[in-house]
Amino acid sequence: MAAPLKEAELSGWLREQRRIAIGYSGGVDSAYLAAVAVAALGAENVLAVTGRSASYPESQWIAARETARAIGLDVLELDTAEVDDPRYAANPTNRCYFCKSELWSHVVPAARSRGIDVVADGTNADDLSDHRPGARAAREYGVVSPLAMFGLTKAEIRERSRILGLPTSEQPSSPCLSSRIPYGTPVTVGRLRRVERAEASLRDLGVAGDLRVRHFGELARVELTAAERERWSNDERRGLLERALIEAGYERVEIDPRGFRSGALNELASIGGGRTHNSDAASAPVSGD
Repeated sequence: MAAPLKEAELSGWLREQRRIAIGYSGGVDSAYLAAVAVAALGAENVLAVTGRSASYPESQWIAARETARAIGLDVLELDTAEVDDPRYAANPTNRCYFCKSELWSHVVPAARSRGIDVVADGTNADDLSDHRPGARAAREYGVVSPLAMFGLTKAEIRERSRILGLPTSEQPSSPCLSSRIPYGTPVTVGRLRRVERAEASLRDLGVAGDLRVRHFGELARVELTAAERERWSNDERRGLLERALIEAGYERVEIDPRGFRSGALNELASIGGGRTHNSDAASAPVSGD
């Protein structure tokens, strides 16, 4: 089925719900779902809820608010404390389950208190084949995934977002900062902040497209798109990149010759075909902070 028909079916389903709450990160998927929901129901019948914690960079929240304003939505921001949960902080392979359990334990009651029975996330059709421990938490809280329900893929969501004029249509994917830390290496606020500084520094330098700074103790392993690897391969530019990461707190820097790929660290753990939903993490021996 073509993407416009899928969107039409999604809009019809949304109208049947009358009111809906959306777990909103401001990323490509949740922004698209929010925009379609506002068009179908009116902004007064759509509640966008964001969970705020140390595992998400401040720049992402700023962008999420700006996108919400473009859509015509106010965002309810709730503090979540997954990093304080020792089960999450231990960084097991099902870390995302504890994160999403914490998120939905706040979002669902917030929706119910406002008389909203339907709570949705931005899971798309492509995500269904990924390693997704967070999906179990969503099911336990009765959260639905309408984008996946109507078969909308990431490519289709970007295409429809462009047509709708959403600023997220070309936005790089941005899973939580914990996804840069290999499974088994404890998640700490210090490590999250170091990764956040490192990626922000590279963006300030002008690095474009999908980007990950993987945290291997004192080593930062950088994943860039093929075009960006070429652009930053000469000695002068590479020197600038390395200095930026050292100033962010790392002692050594590697540019991964294989480039950016979602879930690269999962290759070390042989999990879910090397991908995770909003996770991108896997186990590897790491020493140091």
